[in-house]
Amino acid sequence: MDTRFIRNFAIIAHIDHGKSTLADRLIQYCGGISEREFHDQLLDSMDIERERGITIKAQTVRLAYKADDGNEYQLNLMDTPGHVDFAYEVSRSLAACEGSLLVVDSTQGVEAQTLANAYHAIGNDHEIIVVLNKIDLPASDCERVAEQIEEVIGIEAHDAIRVSAKTGEGVKDVLEALIKKLPAPKGETSAPLKALLVDSWYDQYIGVVTLVRVVDGTLQAGMKIKMMSSGSVYTIEEVGIFTPKPKKLSSLEPGEIGYISAGVRHVSDCNVGDTITTELKSAETPLPGFKPVTPVVFCSMFPTEASDFPHLRESLEKLHLNDASFSFETESSAALGFGFRCGFLGLLHLEVIKERLEREYDLDVVTTAPSVIYKIILINGKDMILHNPADMPDLVKIQQIEEPWIKATIIVPDEYLGAVLSLCEERRGIQRDLTYVGARAMAVYELPLNETVFDFYDRLKSISRGYASFDYEIYDYRPGDLVRLNVLINGEPVDALASIVHKTKAELRGRALCERLKELIPRHLFKIPIQAAIGAKVIARETISALRKDVTAKCYGGDITRKRKLLEKQKEGKKRMREIGRVTIPQSAFMAVLKIDN
Repeated sequence: MDTRFIRNFAIIAHIDHGKSTLADRLIQYCGGISEREFHDQLLDSMDIERERGITIKAQTVRLAYKADDGNEYQLNLMDTPGHVDFAYEVSRSLAACEGSLLVVDSTQGVEAQTLANAYHAIGNDHEIIVVLNKIDLPASDCERVAEQIEEVIGIEAHDAIRVSAKTGEGVKDVLEALIKKLPAPKGETSAPLKALLVDSWYDQYIGVVTLVRVVDGTLQAGMKIKMMSSGSVYTIEEVGIFTPKPKKLSSLEPGEIGYISAGVRHVSDCNVGDTITTELKSAETPLPGFKPVTPVVFCSMFPTEASDFPHLRESLEKLHLNDASFSFETESSAALGFGFRCGFLGLLHLEVIKERLEREYDLDVVTTAPSVIYKIILINGKDMILHNPADMPDLVKIQQIEEPWIKATIIVPDEYLGAVLSLCEERRGIQRDLTYVGARAMAVYELPLNETVFDFYDRLKSISRGYASFDYEIYDYRPGDLVRLNVLINGEPVDALASIVHKTKAELRGRALCERLKELIPRHLFKIPIQAAIGAKVIARETISALRKDVTAKCYGGDITRKRKLLEKQKEGKKRMREIGRVTIPQSAFMAVLKIDN
């Protein structure tokens, strides 16, 4: 197709501002799917997405639209996630498009992720079309929100399109604006093939499927293609698009977005951001690709059954193929055996990956307490990166520990501002800016990442009745007075429960942890001491009392010495059992570490 009649665009917005609903209406309007097959959240294909009501994976669909000028246009739509943990999905989608629809809820206005996503789009040189959604609601105030967009983001919004994605009002205006305002993609059919690998996933019937954006040249079934980063060569078996159902085509032209399957055997050959070219007439330089993602939260995953280790490895490889922002490497633990140290972009990301392992791959996994990356400078002058608290060297060998800090943007209604500022101060935050956007305050704080990674988002939503919005980016590393908090159960350290905390909060956290574990670990036939310690110093302790079996139940009457003999025997047995007995720690105890309120 002539590139003049192609438009590639992403839909970006804060959580719950109506991206997926608007995508549904655009598909319906263009006749992408029949009424019988239609359902809400059409592009959210995973069960978790439907249950949680969020988008996790960016999805692509091609629509055919006959415009008022009489020409038929090809629209390639990308619906993106709104949560900060899936920002990498957004940045990848934006790199494959020329324009964005910035959807803003006309009842709530600009939120933290609206701001972050708008800046992502500006960074990709996108033409931005502002869409004010939910105009059917009584609380809608388009004038106020348009002013807010101009004031906070700095893009023109007086001519913003007003729509109701729920009722379908204004959808035609959006389609016409896409045709008139967005630039057409550039590309030459005669040039050597250059296609950007945007996404990939594993299909159990046809193997690895890759989503590509063709920049130059043509992709056809039967062609021999080369992955420029790995140099591996494959023959294309199938070329197609999503309408949103998969539809086979003979070829993909410049400016088009579609999928290919080429019998890729090694998951490692599909690197997101790689450039695909032909084997014979190769392109000289690859496309810029994507900025590598840096995980911010780490935790270990172990199979509950040791025999499931190979299955867990295979499942993680398939998930990594589908989610490039997630990384993993092998590790072993004295308490839990062989497993993997995994990196995530946040706690929601961790929860989603764990849930997908359980649902899609039928795996039962134990996860350890999440931690962030620390930089340690040793006395001998060497540096080390610490992912796992259990690997922290002795304090006498450490000169300085540096922890990651974030720059957080919080937008909150004025009446909850005091509580939000108190929460930030409590978490060792440093206020950098406080401005007003109408009746709402925008606070910019510098915060330590390990103080925000556990339950900060939940607390923020709780104290602001759900009205606060939060976005962050990694800022820098700073020295901190940090210690490793060890947990000993029955005198044995449990490395999976070790964590790194600020010295001033170690005792409170140790006490809370011991109390929580006392509730969660079931009683055994012997006494179980639970201790929290920093080095050799125990700072908190709880004891789980033993279950007592009545060994004298069979004795009736007779000499008291018979009963004493049985009780002494029981006492000796309990003493021996305490030395050799194993304490079984349920999975809930490992997860409880996250839920402790600082």
